[in-house]
Amino acid sequence: MAATPSDVACSLMISFMLSVEDLADTRFAISPIYQTVLSLRVLREPGLYALHLPWRRSVLGRLDAPGADLLMSLVGPDRAVADFLTPRPTEFAVTFEEELAAVRRTPPDVVRRDVLAVYVRGRLPDILQEITADDDAPVLALRDAICDHLQRYWEIAIKPTWPQMRLVLEADMTYRARQLAVGGARLLFADMHPNLRWQDGVLHIDKMIGRHHVAAAGRGLLLVPSVFSYKPAPPVSPQEPPVLAYPCRGVATLWAPTPTADAAAVTSLLGAPRARLLHLLAEPLPTVEIARRLTVTPSAVSQHLKVLHATGLITRARDGRHVLYRRSPLGDQVVGQAAEQ
Repeated sequence: MAATPSDVACSLMISFMLSVEDLADTRFAISPIYQTVLSLRVLREPGLYALHLPWRRSVLGRLDAPGADLLMSLVGPDRAVADFLTPRPTEFAVTFEEELAAVRRTPPDVVRRDVLAVYVRGRLPDILQEITADDDAPVLALRDAICDHLQRYWEIAIKPTWPQMRLVLEADMTYRARQLAVGGARLLFADMHPNLRWQDGVLHIDKMIGRHHVAAAGRGLLLVPSVFSYKPAPPVSPQEPPVLAYPCRGVATLWAPTPTADAAAVTSLLGAPRARLLHLLAEPLPTVEIARRLTVTPSAVSQHLKVLHATGLITRARDGRHVLYRRSPLGDQVVGQAAEQ
């Protein structure tokens, strides 16, 4: 993921050329590994995001020194991170384990390319020197060590607050979808960050550490909100498909305590069937799977889903042939279980 230095290469720009078909295939995704990897920049440079300072202090107190040194070395001198650490999400909401498995499958030549790319303006740290070996074995060993430390880091730093983070990310995507519906791509990108500029079918990302132009060529554009991004972050390599991590709204609310609700009160408000359904939708599920878990017919579930969606308690998003339903931030507040998921 590319970053934006304040004192070097500020005139450089990365751009994505998007056809009408690519715009039609523009989608959002929630990525646990994006949050995990981009949060390393906050550990390395706490001044980037003062809102996360309490979180940073808590995390650093629980990390072992070797793991912390290796992980923070993955952030280059220009605050970029190696592309292979943030694989393009294949679904709207993937799990951290699925994404980490993709990182573990990264070929050694790609690991070399991506790590060296973020240190093009600086000396490669000693802890990463194995990346320069001609033999693949040391590179693969380093890749696997990085994955092992990322797994532990996720469990310490991100997983405990992932439900709250996910609420903030989903609220942002709901807002962005409305901007796209109201004003098209121009309003969507203009409102996303000052460094983004949409002009004549090209999305320009200003103040990058490199300069290249990528034609989407039918691959669409994937937008990934991040609570740890302070500026847009596209891939460093022009060989990667168009993906843009961007700073999401509402980060200031991330660490606010979530109120809980009495289960009996929720049941009284919604009725038992809809209360059970709302409790179930802590994860995205299609209608057929919901019906199977509740042991009712899909038609009965559809009626309840329609009411819950109309009242804003659940969201829905298409994933291939299926429509996935999940509690909205409002639904989480009603259920009052965000801290327990």
